[in-house]
Amino acid sequence: MAPWLSMENRIGSLDELMELALAEEDESLVGEVATELSQIRADLAKSEHALLLSGEHDSRNAYLSINAGAGGTEAQDWCEMLARMYLRWAEDHEMAVDTIQATPGEAAGLKSTTYLVKGAFAFGYLQAEAGVHRLVRLSPFDSAHRRHTSFASVDAVPELDDSIEIEVSTEDLKVETYRASGAGGQHVNKTDSAVRITHLPTGIVVQCQNERSQHRNRDTAMKILRARLYEQERRKQEEQKAALRGEQRTIGWGSQIRSYVLHPYMMVKDLRTGHTTSSVDRVLDGDLDAFIRAYLEYASAEDGAGVTSD
Repeated sequence: MAPWLSMENRIGSLDELMELALAEEDESLVGEVATELSQIRADLAKSEHALLLSGEHDSRNAYLSINAGAGGTEAQDWCEMLARMYLRWAEDHEMAVDTIQATPGEAAGLKSTTYLVKGAFAFGYLQAEAGVHRLVRLSPFDSAHRRHTSFASVDAVPELDDSIEIEVSTEDLKVETYRASGAGGQHVNKTDSAVRITHLPTGIVVQCQNERSQHRNRDTAMKILRARLYEQERRKQEEQKAALRGEQRTIGWGSQIRSYVLHPYMMVKDLRTGHTTSSVDRVLDGDLDAFIRAYLEYASAEDGAGVTSD
């Protein structure tokens, strides 16, 4: 609480300094007040940032997975649109992105893709995007140009370091190798270097095809699996806490969180926070900060509502 008290005291001092400036008609004091006020605003923004991104793993890199829902080409095209949106967002925030795997659709788009987004607070920000995203538009793949609704799921988990141990029994794993598809040069098309691992107790499936060796792809896939198991357990605990508090909040990547409407009107609406914009093109070009901040404020308020004192 000390930073907030300090800013409150600084604002009180500014009030006194401003009264003095007006009384003595001293313009130099007015400039001093303006400079200090600007600094207080900057310090306030930093404090708010620290408060909203104070989770244990918020500062880490993030594995971001996007999967097309049912609907064939429509959903696969939507999956690719979302992938582009997040790549543009990461680029705007000067974050590096490694493609872990990408499975092309039959006719267009992507069936699924996984990225490692590397940058300060990548997971803290991208956790706001976990859930089902819905698109409503006039289909470019429908000869009758009818309106279609498509779904894709987004999941974000933190990249964990070796200090966090997650027990995974080899007996619980189904490991498959396959020939990678898509971009990557001749090598990926000639060897079964890609790896798919299924965790049988939970049904979680992870894939990796970006490395040249099967061994390295397996290591990367196991890192992603451990991260997803860790995050699944964390979310389960959050659900249990919410249930004990009597909340009806649904936590998990399987719930619909946002709608993108391109016809009959233009709108993007987050169903958790109510944040809405008509600038659909800007959002699809990666302008997500307002949605992310609205979610972080919403999540912070929800967590604060559960805090009680004896």
